[in-house]
Amino acid sequence: MRVAVVAEYYPRAADPVLGVWAHRQALAARDAGADVRVLVLHRPVPSRAALKERRGLLEPLRQPLRTELDGIAVTYVPFLAPPRPRAYQHWGAWAAPTLALVLRRLEVDLIHAHYAAPAGDAVRHARTGVPLVISVHGGDVLSVVQRPRGEAIVRRALESARLVLANSAGTEERARALGAANTRVVHLGTDVPPTPLPQPPLPTILTVGHLVARKRHADVLRALWLLRDDHPDLRWVVVGDGPERPGLEAMAAELGVERRVEFTGELPPDQVRRPATVFALPSIDEAFGVAYVEAMAAGIPAIGCRGEAGPEEIRASGGGIRLVAPGDPESLAGELRRLLEDAAWRRELGEAARATVERSFTWEACGRATVAAYEEALR
Repeated sequence: MRVAVVAEYYPRAADPVLGVWAHRQALAARDAGADVRVLVLHRPVPSRAALKERRGLLEPLRQPLRTELDGIAVTYVPFLAPPRPRAYQHWGAWAAPTLALVLRRLEVDLIHAHYAAPAGDAVRHARTGVPLVISVHGGDVLSVVQRPRGEAIVRRALESARLVLANSAGTEERARALGAANTRVVHLGTDVPPTPLPQPPLPTILTVGHLVARKRHADVLRALWLLRDDHPDLRWVVVGDGPERPGLEAMAAELGVERRVEFTGELPPDQVRRPATVFALPSIDEAFGVAYVEAMAAGIPAIGCRGEAGPEEIRASGGGIRLVAPGDPESLAGELRRLLEDAAWRRELGEAARATVERSFTWEACGRATVAAYEEALR
């Protein structure tokens, strides 16, 4: 079975973390028996952040158009399009001409696009005649649909797919409401270390995620402040970067806890997982959340929010994750306090977390489910 994976979010020379989950799923599908090659929609234009900071301006142009990552051939398909804020929902149409040229040179049985737009829309416009599978991850069915004409673009892409894969039942429900006729849930995964990570020398909250408003990192910061007297040694390690970082750093200084907070910035995948007492990510609009299962695999209890598709589905699969009210630092602080002050319960949750991941959220399981979905789409 020859499969072309089409994705916009995928590791690049200048950003090896970007879309690493898509690469890991491609590897998992290959290991489960598919012959996989990857086509990355590559817009060789600096981002707004790069233009503003005047750094990395030439990095998109320096990206090699052909490379190999972990034994998978990857082609970066360049396209030009208007800036993201105005036209992101239309990028598929802009990327389609060059994508069509590349796809015509390949002999593939199936195309697997990550996100309905722009990748799924680009494949639809390319008119390849090859069966299409689309993975929806949340951003397309939650945010792209809010843009002008975005819902129509996403709907047409989903209707053109033989099969739509969703990262959670909540995302699947949204995809069906937008026209996806044939759907199934395929969870992303993580590696499970041979043993749990050791406890850190000081009690530590770990958060991994892009520093954007919907991740609600400020709630963790406020919870840290609420626990300042009872747990003066408590630290917060934040892995990730993004537009919210300056505001969070300023807030930490205003609350007087800046010496207890470490912003590591974006780290390579093999450095993200680190010892922690508890993992906390009280984000909203969380379609799945690989960061939760990555922490849980290491034996670290996790905290997410009630009512969010990803955390709710992880909890339904087993123990090891606790859910609190969204947008409620006091509730988060209370859950953190219980975990910090009950070592036996914390160990029990950590053991349950690893068991949940081993049962439901490994890359091996993801690879098998992905190939099974490909086979269904081809029948």
